Amino acid sequence: MDKSELLAKIRAKGRALGFAELGVAAAELGEDQAHLNDWLSKGQHGQMHYMAAHGAMRGSPGLLQPGTVSVISVRMNYAADDRQAWDTLAQPGIAYVARYALGRDYHKTMRQRLKRLAQFIESEVGPFGYRVLVDSAPALERALARNAELGWIGKHTCLIDKDSGSWFFLGEIFTDLPLEGSANRHEGHCGTCTRCIDICPTQAIIAPYRLDARRCISYLTIEHHGSIPVEFRKAIGNRIFGCDDCQLVCPWNKFAVRHDEPDFKVRNGLDSASLLDLFAWTEQEFLERTEGSAIRRTGYVNWLRNIAIAIGNAEASPEHLSALREKMRHDDEVVREHALWAYEQLTGKISPPASAAIIPG
Repeated sequence: MDKSELLAKIRAKGRALGFAELGVAAAELGEDQAHLNDWLSKGQHGQMHYMAAHGAMRGSPGLLQPGTVSVISVRMNYAADDRQAWDTLAQPGIAYVARYALGRDYHKTMRQRLKRLAQFIESEVGPFGYRVLVDSAPALERALARNAELGWIGKHTCLIDKDSGSWFFLGEIFTDLPLEGSANRHEGHCGTCTRCIDICPTQAIIAPYRLDARRCISYLTIEHHGSIPVEFRKAIGNRIFGCDDCQLVCPWNKFAVRHDEPDFKVRNGLDSASLLDLFAWTEQEFLERTEGSAIRRTGYVNWLRNIAIAIGNAEASPEHLSALREKMRHDDEVVREHALWAYEQLTGKISPPASAAIIPG
């Protein structure tokens, strides 16, 4: 079987497994490694220390998986209703959760499908060396997908395809098979558009193709631990897990393909849940309801911290104030601090509950 015939079979199997597109890239990312090194040197990765660890591996797939000469890159759509997302953002009492996290954790879904794809390849060519990745090891996934002609990296640093927008997940198979890769990078089509830069609530896109994670709401609500800087709290609005503004405003997403993947269907009513309902979850409820969800990553304390900020950006209803007073007695200092901040935002003053001794400051 020649390379083109094999790749055609792999693409057909990929589509059967639910991947919207599949391409092959060579395992060399020198320029992108340099861009990453510069970003890290400026500290723009914040607390994401894993980005700096094993840094050399990200631009050299062969260091991560010895023998790698080709990378199979895939896309899987997860687009939802943009209008519903905008409506949720306009309702301060409703929680906004990033669209990718509304259903089952995509890592699990895609990893299973990629393993099945690798098994199919093995049935065609015999045993070969490979490793499946879904944002699970040091790899420059967007650069690999770009080199595999799955899209271009936009000014907001997400991958965009002119026919499918940017609402999709990425995954890879690192392999020692010398597959026929793309000879050219995907040409970019952002042009003079700066909508993603202009709309960012915290101005985290500090220049085209440059994101300062320390300012990004997705980073602050998911990756950042401890107190969220006060300067960003109002801008967070009702976003309790992630942020989609830069994608929602992107003109290319008018072409986004709506998904029909059962795994990505909304769980726990998270596309329309009230802040109060989610704030009332116990830790046990949080663990049960986020089982198999990407939301589990943030942890219960950060979940409460994020919701407290969102309530502080909502209306000063008796229910909101009562919920905040309760969390001002919470065992965790981070939760108490953010509940106290939110209470002050809604009332203009601090009114300590009876157990004032455990309230900081």
